[in-house]
Amino acid sequence: MPFGHEQLDVYQVAIRYVSWAYAIARGLKGIDRHARDQLLRASQSIPLNIAEGNGKGTNADRRRFFEIARGSALECAAIQDCLASCQALTADQNTQGKAMLTRIVSMLTKLGQRNHEMREDFGVYSDFDYDNDNDNDIDNVKDNEA
Repeated sequence: MPFGHEQLDVYQVAIRYVSWAYAIARGLKGIDRHARDQLLRASQSIPLNIAEGNGKGTNADRRRFFEIARGSALECAAIQDCLASCQALTADQNTQGKAMLTRIVSMLTKLGQRNHEMREDFGVYSDFDYDNDNDNDIDNVKDNEA
């Protein structure tokens, strides 16, 4: 059973971008390590905030996390520009990464709009028994309180 955020196209593209960023980061050495660390942190922030936002109960909370994810995507674009200007990233690599970021930012912009409503389907979790030891804990608590 997949989580709701895993079904979002924006989440899937964000995960592909993280994979791309890790591949780029493997080639960054020495002086580029600070930009590498920043790229890895910002790229991971995108899907993490999408997942957390999609699980929020109110539209305002959901929008806030989508906006944070959007900000992280824009930060990644700026990091790529810094790396490209220092010739640590090729023009083709920069174009490839920016194509994914453009899609991510576009989708998150739409998800962050006030009139757009996105909900995690809580129904798929309602039958999940996280305490599957087949006892009735509520009755046991009541018995112990008596």
